[in-house]
Formats: sequence, C-alpha cells, structure tokens
Amino acid sequence: MTDTLSIALISETFYDEDGRVRLHERLIEAKARGAQVAVLPELGCNRWCPATREAIDSDAESPGGPRSTMQQEVASDVGIWLVGGSLIREDDGIRRNTALVIDAEGRLRSTYSKIHIPDEPGFWEADHYQADNEVPRPLDIAGIPMGIQICSDINRPAGTHILAAQGAEVILGPRSTELATYEKWKPVFQANALTGSCYVLSVNRPVPEDGVLIGGPSIAVAPNGKILLETTDAIGIVEINREEVRQARKDYPGYLAIPSELYARAWAGIAARPAHGPIGQANDTAMK
Repeated sequence: MTDTLSIALISETFYDEDGRVRLHERLIEAKARGAQVAVLPELGCNRWCPATREAIDSDAESPGGPRSTMQQEVASDVGIWLVGGSLIREDDGIRRNTALVIDAEGRLRSTYSKIHIPDEPGFWEADHYQADNEVPRPLDIAGIPMGIQICSDINRPAGTHILAAQGAEVILGPRSTELATYEKWKPVFQANALTGSCYVLSVNRPVPEDGVLIGGPSIAVAPNGKILLETTDAIGIVEINREEVRQARKDYPGYLAIPSELYARAWAGIAARPAHGPIGQANDTAMK
C-alpha cells in the first residue's frame, strides 16, 4: 500500500460534442505530470442543468449510461483512476447527483451520491435530483481510503468527520460554486481538514454557465489546515502523504476523543430538517 499519491484536480467540464476528446487530453496531461488519480468537478460531464428549474429527462441516465461509459472508457485508455460523475436515474425513477469512482482499468469501483441539496436561483438542484440517504463510507481509491463530499455536503462538516473517523485520509469535494462566495468556502475546507485530520481537495466548475456566475479556484488543504494548492489552472497537481495524516491524528486536535454514542444520543433528540426547501423557510440559505 502506497504512502504517497499524486492527485490531479481538473477544473473543466466535458459535456460538449468534443468532451470525450478533451477529457482524454486532460487525463493524458495529468498522468504525464505524475498524477495517479484525476478528479472532475461536480457533474463534470453534464451541463449545469440546475441553472433553471426545468428538469429534462435527457440530463439523467441509467447506471452504465453513455456519460458513465465514456468516463470509464477514457480512464481505461489513459490508465488513470478517475473520480467523475453523472446524474443517475435509478430503477425507481429517482435521480441522484452521483460521483463515480473508476479505476485505471476502467472499472466502476464505487459511487457516492450527494446528500445536501440546495434550492435557490442558479442552483435549483431540488428540481433535478433527490438527496441520498446512505451513510457516507470511505472508498478505496488507488489503495488509499478516501471519502467524497459533493459540494454542499462539505458545508455540513459531520460528513467529513464521520468519514475521517471511519479511516478516510482524503476527502474529495467536487463542486459547482460561484466565484463571489469562494471566501466563504475556503475556511470551511481548512476547518474540515484540520478537525478531521485529513486532506481536503476540491475542484470547481470553471466558468459561468447559463447566467450562473460559477467559478473559483481548485483548493487542496493538508491535515494541519495548511493550504497546499489554490489555483484556477485547468489542472492542479497535489501530492498527498499518508504520514502527514498519521501525524495529524497524533497531534492536537486529532487525538481528541470521538464520543460517538454521546453524539448519537444528541442527534437522536434533534428533529430532522427537510433535505431542501425554499429560502426563508426552515432550512438555511444554501451557501452558494
């Protein structure tokens, strides 16, 4: 099992006609620069459909659909792990914003679906897909336990903490956020890394789409909260070192107790909020 790994954050989308060719080129470039894993933004092979409230059937696909297959084929062609994504329509018709973990042979190894769903102008996500209800679990990505938190999931730090407590050493955060709100996101990435004693890496969709002012840097934060990478380049390369995680979990605050039964009792007494809802009602305004 490796102690170091290079990860490429690819801030580009690939839903146009030439998407397959461009993705192939970016993965080749990432691998040439030493990356063993590449991460795409949130729904990186889909248009940003939540720009409007209109849900179009063709934006989603069944498991193993053309967008998913394309990502698997390109990852296999290049020989690199890929954390991509697609809007997946399940057998019961429910649509979910799903990250796809694809190995260097093109096999779909695991998936993760978004839990926290915004519902506001430019991010009408509740009209397009539903929140998942599965407990986040670490995934084996290139031999290292990692967790995935898609965009707004990062803003409920319990997800990162649960993943880290289960052994995840890296949290990958594909996102679609506005440039104007980046300074609100940045301290959350740092706090999650520091309090989870893990790496936090996030890659954004790069440019405005359909009137939504999407944009902002890719970022990588070390387990001690130090920013390792902050770039608007199409490809950012980060090297992670598992020894940094081990050391962070020996140091403060990493060694502090995790009284899970106490937390569980507390959460059990708190009424659940809806997965989403209009701004101004019971839910918080989504930090987009």
